[in-house]
Amino acid sequence: MALSRQADQIRTAQVVLDFMPSTPPLLTNRDATITWQNRERTDSASAFSASAFNKGAPLQSKSPTLTQSQGVPLTGVVAGFVLKLARRSACLTQESLAESLQVDVTTIQGWESGRRPLAAVQAGDVLRLGSRLAHLGAPASTRRHLREAMEADLVLSTGVAAAATWVGPEAHPLAGHVHRRSLTNLITWPLTGDLPPQLIEFTPKIPNRGPTALRPRLTIEATSRFLDHLMTVVEHCKRPQDALLRRQAVYLLGFDKRPHVADWLRGEWDRASRRPVAEGDVTALMEARSASVTLAATGDGGRLHDFLGVTSGASAEVANLNYWAHWVGESADEHSTDDFMRDENSGQWHGVRLLRHLIDRLVPDSAHLPLNLHTMHSLVASRPALLTDSPRIRPLLSEALDRITSAGTLTRTGRTQVAGLHYALRLAER
Repeated sequence: MALSRQADQIRTAQVVLDFMPSTPPLLTNRDATITWQNRERTDSASAFSASAFNKGAPLQSKSPTLTQSQGVPLTGVVAGFVLKLARRSACLTQESLAESLQVDVTTIQGWESGRRPLAAVQAGDVLRLGSRLAHLGAPASTRRHLREAMEADLVLSTGVAAAATWVGPEAHPLAGHVHRRSLTNLITWPLTGDLPPQLIEFTPKIPNRGPTALRPRLTIEATSRFLDHLMTVVEHCKRPQDALLRRQAVYLLGFDKRPHVADWLRGEWDRASRRPVAEGDVTALMEARSASVTLAATGDGGRLHDFLGVTSGASAEVANLNYWAHWVGESADEHSTDDFMRDENSGQWHGVRLLRHLIDRLVPDSAHLPLNLHTMHSLVASRPALLTDSPRIRPLLSEALDRITSAGTLTRTGRTQVAGLHYALRLAER
């Protein structure tokens, strides 16, 4: 199960991180005293126990499992912020939630600030926390969002703690499985400040108490350490078994705005583009895709056009669609390698979610418009009934096509793809 796999990743990462210099942990047992920013605090409870929920007894504390490295605390900021959103969507103050859970309010404050990472709490107790929040009025999806946010924290924590130190694919959370958009948006949230779309359902029902953070935050030092670690990863990944780790690290580097990183990415594309992409070589195709998409995000859109020139083969089109379907959650299966992208039997996913996703991204000033339009064209061509079975979506696609056409920035290939999509719309209307 996902939770078991995540727990295994946390334990494996712990083995690696324990070899690094560490300072005292943020979480302690019930009667211990901890120091944070030179202030003494007593932790009444930092984790749940099953008996507490069954018997209504105060929740008990749990010894820490995560460490600190070189004075930089491991982060729980993403899961903590999701917890805060869930709490506020249930119209609960920190005090009222603490009372409901029978813990000290400082425990809630520690979780929400990320000082006491939820990843250090037993997995079953986090599930019970999510269930309790849903019972109190938060969305029923709270448990899922918390689990995914904890995984994002694990990625960030690994990078912050390791910095320029290499962590191999056997222990690195970026190598555990092929990430979806929802998880990637959580990982990059502290870097971009953009609220992940899946969290929009957490509508706050209580006012803020004074100034409040609008996103989870990493310190400047922690951010630099994380981004430096991504560079370390991509420079050390040389073996075939490193491919997934390297590709996902390259993608995240697209959110690094430092000039030397953009220069490195251009070199990465040059290296990837010089390597011939054999028919069915998904690894090489995905490496080229990650490099070109990342460069487009930095303002170098020409590389994306070059990449699309090598995706005209049947196997490349299949891989592109399968990846997109996984990325947006159209396909429910989890994958530990990129091999699933070769599967020509893509009938296991319908395509409506991907269709809606791409329509929203047919925007004239989008850096990724060429790829989005190319994928839309391939999707409709491979599923002729998709537009016929989606009458409410057809007007949205037509408006999006008119919008990008009127901007006057389409290439010749783009104009041909738009014409083909308009023809498909006319056929669907018959």
